[in-house]
Formats: sequence, C-alpha cells, structure tokens
Amino acid sequence: MHARVVSMEMLPMDVAEAVRIYRHEVMPSAKEERGFRGALLLTDPATGEGVSISLWASEDDMHASEVSGFYHRKLTKLDKMFISTPVRKHYEVSVQE
Repeated sequence: MHARVVSMEMLPMDVAEAVRIYRHEVMPSAKEERGFRGALLLTDPATGEGVSISLWASEDDMHASEVSGFYHRKLTKLDKMFISTPVRKHYEVSVQE
C-alpha cells in the first residue's frame, strides 16, 4: 500500500470550510478512483495547519490519480484557502494495523 501525504497551511478561519469541501467533494470523488483505500484529513483549527493522507492499493494507482487529473482538480477546490503552496510527498505504507 502507498500513501500520498500533503501538508497545507491556510488561515484558521478557513479550516471548517476546507473540511467541508474535503468531506463532501474530495472524498466522494476519491472513492471512485482505482485503488483508493481511504483518507485522513488532520487539521489544527488554531493554526490553520493541515495534513491530508490518502491511501492507495499500489504506487501505480496513486500516481494514476495524479496523471488522470483527479489530484489537481480536487486541489483546485481548496486552492483559494492555502496561504502557502501545499507540500506533497509519497510513501510506502510499512505498517498498518
């Protein structure tokens, strides 16, 4: 399994709206992507910091969601809230319980 981890920073007043968009727009679309295995959105409403972790069956599935445009289309929905460029990294999931 593989994970895409995106660190983001937004204004604290935008965190609730970002959570709403992630829950109601990003997640339903992600569930339709091949190999999608779930996601977490971690936020700190006091600082505006957030981390999105999406899980994928394979590295190919994870990268395919970027090539297909899914990742960029969904990131665009949150773009106006970011105060810095989100940082995206890919990892192999070594342990999951």
